[in-house]
Amino acid sequence: MRASVIQIAVDEGESVESRRRRVASMVRDQAGADLVVLPELWTTGAFAYQDFGQEAEPLEGPTYEAMAKAASDAGVWLHAGSIPERDPDGPLYNTSLVFSPSGDLAAVYRKIHRFGFDKGEAVLMGAGAELVTVRLPSTILGLGTCYDLRFPELFRGLVDAGAETLVVPAGWPERRRSHWTLLAQARAVENQSFVVACGTAGTHAGVPQAGHSIVVDPWGEVLAQAGAGEEVLTVEFDPGKVATTREQFPALKDRVLGLQPPRRP
Repeated sequence: MRASVIQIAVDEGESVESRRRRVASMVRDQAGADLVVLPELWTTGAFAYQDFGQEAEPLEGPTYEAMAKAASDAGVWLHAGSIPERDPDGPLYNTSLVFSPSGDLAAVYRKIHRFGFDKGEAVLMGAGAELVTVRLPSTILGLGTCYDLRFPELFRGLVDAGAETLVVPAGWPERRRSHWTLLAQARAVENQSFVVACGTAGTHAGVPQAGHSIVVDPWGEVLAQAGAGEEVLTVEFDPGKVATTREQFPALKDRVLGLQPPRRP
């Protein structure tokens, strides 16, 4: 399986429409990949809170249309990162879109854990409530977004739902870059899954971004990692390694906690 992780630079001075066209072109350049992944909130910048309301769009808005066409043009499975979605019947959401190689919408994931500690995303956006997996021909994706990476129970739930490759778009800050790499490897090891984590480059509302998108195998080995700037990270891996790893080292079968409600005393 060949994955292309597009680490986009989101900087002030470029309009959303211009960036949307540029990113669509970058996706089309990945024809031949099996999976292409974009980062979190790349249309606005994950820390540009003041722009969320103005730039929010309906689910099937301009980004949806541009990414659906780009996926179809390239003939790839596209995890189009996330957008600020304006639900006509509710709040904003941090919403991820996954498209099939024909350009059809394959999955929608609304970010469950909102970052901000009672400010920013945590108060401006609603929380998702559903775990989402997507079946590809060679693997099953489990979807998370950025801050979700700090909550292992979400990814264990995805594995219980069949996930083999965990995909995490993010807008992760540079000052906590060591956490980004550590947590990506931890989620891979504890779930015996591949992790494909795509971050942004550049600066969002004065917050330097970590970049360093990363692909990790089920043993925690880093297969590839980007640098700090805009970059397309391409890596090939064998999805069958998940089953092999879980068979050779069947730690998941020894789980005790979380499998059933605790007994009452």
